[in-house]
Amino acid sequence: MKVKVSRDIDSVRQCIDQWRFKGRKVAFVPTMGNLHAGHLHLVEQAQNSADKVVVSIFVNPLQFGPNEDLSAYPRTEDEDRQKLEHLGVDLLFLPTDSVVYSSGASTVVDVGDLSGRHCGLSRPGHFSGVATVVCKLLNIVQPHQLFLGEKDFQQLLIIRRMIVELNFPVQVVGVPTVRESDGLALSSRNAYLSGLERQIAPLLYQSLVKAEGQINNGRRDWDALEKEQMSSLERAGFKVDFFSICSADTLLPAASDNQVWVILVAAVLGQTRLIDNIQVLRSDL
Repeated sequence: MKVKVSRDIDSVRQCIDQWRFKGRKVAFVPTMGNLHAGHLHLVEQAQNSADKVVVSIFVNPLQFGPNEDLSAYPRTEDEDRQKLEHLGVDLLFLPTDSVVYSSGASTVVDVGDLSGRHCGLSRPGHFSGVATVVCKLLNIVQPHQLFLGEKDFQQLLIIRRMIVELNFPVQVVGVPTVRESDGLALSSRNAYLSGLERQIAPLLYQSLVKAEGQINNGRRDWDALEKEQMSSLERAGFKVDFFSICSADTLLPAASDNQVWVILVAAVLGQTRLIDNIQVLRSDL
């Protein structure tokens, strides 16, 4: 059965109003397309939880910086639609820039200092662009649940905070990162890696696992541990943006009394920027 496709806001709302009138639970998965197995896993988790699932594909111009080529981002609408049809998605929202952003629009959403750390330092304005488009999409779709991957942990926390502080009546469901057999987190950007770079790329996840093991063994010299893994990645050919051990609640530097830590890493391999993370639960809890 072909997936229902809507390209305008009114038709999306009419469809979802009908579902809500019938008491259907609606889940939403926002994407930028070029769908891979990680995206499809999000959809499957949404289907397991809700009666109806909406997926959006929109390459959001607000989250691309001046040195990031928006025009080069892969658009694979036909292939994406076929994948979603195979899963039985109920509604695909395919808006244009002019549908999402009215002419002369100036309103943006900024989630404070949480947006300025880690990825936010090297990609100024990125998370404001993400928060703004997710805010707009939530207002359009008005789902009961929002499904997001944990691969971009900072983005997940920012969206969670925005939803709480702006009083959106939606439950955020974080879905664990889907990985290749060698540990590399699935990402649309992996397609940019050369053959040799693809062999090196799993070291990013391995560095997280090594740091996790050290923490579980009692190490608390956070700075030294971060520098060790950064040096190891640099020797392997990465240009490391950051390797940070943080509180999983605030993304502030780790403290010994945090209940859960998250280790965040972002690094460039060749021309490809890769991110990953791993959460570490205090073993004495």
